[in-house]
Amino acid sequence: MSLQMIQTINNPSLIQPGFSLLNFDGKVFLFGQKGWPKRSCPTGVFLLDLKKNELKLKPAFFSKESCYLPPLRYPAICALKGSTESEKCQYLIHGGKTPNNELSDKLYAMNMVIKNNKKFTFRCVEKELVGEVPEARYGHTINVVHSQGKHMIVIVGGRSYMSLGQRTTENWNSVVDCMPHVYLIDPEFGCCTSYVLPDLQSGFSFHLSLVRNDTLYIIGGHSIENNIRPPNLYQIKIDLPIGSPAVSCSVLSGGISVSSAIMTQTREKEFVIVGGYHSDNQKRMVCHTIHVEDNKIEIVEKEAPDWTPDIKHCKIWFGSDMGNGTILFGIPGDSRQLISDANYFYTLRCQEVGENEQDLEDMAQVCSQSSTEDAGDSTPFEDSEEFSFSFDVNAMDTYNEDNEEDESETGYWITCSAGCDVNINTWVPLYSTELNKPAMIFCSNGDGHWVHAQCMDLSEDMLIHLSEANIKYYCNEHVRLARGLQTPKETVPIKKQPMKALHRKAPMRIITPAKKSFIRKLFE
Repeated sequence: MSLQMIQTINNPSLIQPGFSLLNFDGKVFLFGQKGWPKRSCPTGVFLLDLKKNELKLKPAFFSKESCYLPPLRYPAICALKGSTESEKCQYLIHGGKTPNNELSDKLYAMNMVIKNNKKFTFRCVEKELVGEVPEARYGHTINVVHSQGKHMIVIVGGRSYMSLGQRTTENWNSVVDCMPHVYLIDPEFGCCTSYVLPDLQSGFSFHLSLVRNDTLYIIGGHSIENNIRPPNLYQIKIDLPIGSPAVSCSVLSGGISVSSAIMTQTREKEFVIVGGYHSDNQKRMVCHTIHVEDNKIEIVEKEAPDWTPDIKHCKIWFGSDMGNGTILFGIPGDSRQLISDANYFYTLRCQEVGENEQDLEDMAQVCSQSSTEDAGDSTPFEDSEEFSFSFDVNAMDTYNEDNEEDESETGYWITCSAGCDVNINTWVPLYSTELNKPAMIFCSNGDGHWVHAQCMDLSEDMLIHLSEANIKYYCNEHVRLARGLQTPKETVPIKKQPMKALHRKAPMRIITPAKKSFIRKLFE
């Protein structure tokens, strides 16, 4: 496994937690940017052009007959091999969060219709659903099973808002686990049927799933009701005879406790699991390999890559599968980067150098993964909706000087002023831009020095404004000195208009009635 950091990237703010990647014949496209699509790309779909460690995002287009597809975050996505040459590869997209922070219950099918070096055009249609339609949700999975020459769409798990009758002003955005039902959808007619399986006792979300012919495997997941991540490993077998489908579920041993992980396929019968979480405060740094045979699945631990110190110390990470055994994931930048979208991105190649890549298009099974962790609705630094960080003082990571080489220059744990009370053992994040280090700002007095934004009583809006504006800042102790050194602004002298010379007015003449009569007679 090889880890590579992406050095430069244009428009990094478009890649936010909850994004998805679509692989069309080796071309990877980004879908699900946070916020409304920019005017330059109304579709919200971008080509990821990664060359020489530089990532460029190029807008894609939709055909005229396409429906509107909002930039959904945390949807369920899977690939489906079409019946015609024009639809030889298409993606199914279900659910997810809209830019208005509402949940979608729609199902879309998207395929590429025009492909050349300068323009990529997609066709997107909405599938009409009838019957027992799955409720709006996110953090779930969608797959396609094949049995006896037929295929069905399968939707499992996820998270949704409380019902309207239970929602109040205080809990309007509170979410609950969806019922652990298995939904089968006819891809041709959109008929939906739900199945209640006794072995699926509680709801789960942010799990992984993969399918092998007529068998669906569910791995891990998180229950928000109990706040647990049980080592789930379910085998759901779906038989499609003439008539009603037969759905059965078995609980297998050998599962792992994980949520919000990323899965990629490396060989025909081999998958690799990367990332995710063990608990609310613990990232999952180990990797696992999944071997799938016809009626057997085995999950074994795999040697993890050499994670960088930034990856080890960050609290959250997010990403998606690029296909062909490669994963793109990002972590929030450190507290010196006060811009809300300052993320670092990496590519992880899970295939060893020299291995023969498999043709994923011809493989019988298709893997699907749940949406990665939801990092909130305002900035990518907020806590995941999958869990909440407690920031317990006793649970905070201890400071390791050897792992923080750059702190010798900025000194996050310095005493920045006389009233500074920032201490490594008692510090708790205050701003949303802080992750595991206090936010700092540079004072321009003399040679300059760093001070803590919290000690300077800066509001978060002011902190972000100062980080974006090209102005000098002076801390509380030096602001008066700086003002005293300032010279008055040079003012332009007022132009004085020369006074105009006074002219003597002619004396006013008075005409008497007699003169008026005389003048009138002259003109008669």
